[in-house]
Amino acid sequence: MGELNAVEWDAQAVVAGLTESQGGWRADAGSWSVAECLDHLATANRVYLQAMAEPAEDGRRAARHRRGPLALGLFGRWFVRSLEPPVRPWLKTKALQAIRPRPSPSLADAWAGFLASHQAVRDFLTANADLDLSGVLFPNPFVSWVRMRLVTGLHVIAAHERRHLWQAWRVRRAAERVGA
Repeated sequence: MGELNAVEWDAQAVVAGLTESQGGWRADAGSWSVAECLDHLATANRVYLQAMAEPAEDGRRAARHRRGPLALGLFGRWFVRSLEPPVRPWLKTKALQAIRPRPSPSLADAWAGFLASHQAVRDFLTANADLDLSGVLFPNPFVSWVRMRLVTGLHVIAAHERRHLWQAWRVRRAAERVGA
């Protein structure tokens, strides 16, 4: 929960004092605003949690209780590291249609959605605290033939959030430089 708290505090700092207009400002037509970054994160979090829910329930029914510390595998460590900011140009990809932000969401709505998605992640963690998150696999929601550990999915959520909050900070600073 510490990573989630740190991300949420960073997100609060990003939006602190922004007007709706500033939250919707884009550097250019092809870039995202702060509100769009938050909207994207809320959507991606929901998609990941939805993919993780049934396998977690299956693990619970099979009594897959945690017996030791949670651990990322080799693939998980690589994948999480690839999402961390700063974004490397050769690792930059376009968001898939399923998790693209809505066009021009309000800052207030995007912020509320982000907070709700964060609460859903906390609820998932609380509900599954005794589950072997390192041993239960789920299908990646975007590449169905890739199966990941639940613990990897949770770390992906946090790393993905850090990546797009880094982006949101860059947008905010650019807006402040131009007086938007």
